[in-house]
Amino acid sequence: MVQSEMVAARLRDKLAGAECELLKVVTTGDRQAEWSLSKQGGKGLFTAELEQALLRGEAHLAVHSCKDLPGDNTPGLVVAGFLPREDVRDVLVMREGVAVPATVATGSPRRQLQIKRLFPRVTFTEIRGNVDTRLKKIASGLADATVLAQAGLNRLGFRSWPGVVFQPLSLKDSVPAVGQGAIAIQCRRELAGTLEPALDAATARSVNVERAFQHRLGGGCQIAFGAHVAANELHLFHESIGVLTFALAAVDFEHPAETAARVLRETGLI
Repeated sequence: MVQSEMVAARLRDKLAGAECELLKVVTTGDRQAEWSLSKQGGKGLFTAELEQALLRGEAHLAVHSCKDLPGDNTPGLVVAGFLPREDVRDVLVMREGVAVPATVATGSPRRQLQIKRLFPRVTFTEIRGNVDTRLKKIASGLADATVLAQAGLNRLGFRSWPGVVFQPLSLKDSVPAVGQGAIAIQCRRELAGTLEPALDAATARSVNVERAFQHRLGGGCQIAFGAHVAANELHLFHESIGVLTFALAAVDFEHPAETAARVLRETGLI
């Protein structure tokens, strides 16, 4: 809801005469709070109901955390663009007094494998719920630590929390999920041009490359995979190859699909 309010404010500011009404939709991922996303399959769990509302004409656009979006577009729908990107880093949230975590609560294979590189003896447990619920669970001892997105903490105004310590992780320690830190605006294809003047070209430049890798690999919640473009560098993590960094040229941004195919061939992932 916070992200949706941000999109509404942006549209009112950038598009003359824009009027915005928020339509709250509860997704399968929201309802199934006990599911393990890595086991049940997380692809589309937080997006399908929103997309159906677009296709039925109940809404003009949908607001997504970009990292929740599958790599494939649903027929008839497009990602029109993005708001300016927030801090993309993962944050290790540790209970106060813990120096080296023995248990980390995260169901994300991407986060698990990268945390394992930092703390080889660590074990993992599941955690679900909104941000403040997760912070409360760590402070009360569910696990020694969890991993959250800095973008979400920033947007919700969480600079600190009683009983826990925030430790942002560098890109070399934890490559973010595709689109992490970006708010994506999805709509029916015919509306994309109308929304474009309100959206951020610099964020689209990076995220479109990241999503090309996601599309080519078919990445969902079950794959330990991350990709992030910072300036002219691609940071890539995959369970088969670890962390690699590639320099990108201007032409790589002009043709994201070809860039993804080339890099993935070079790394042996396709």
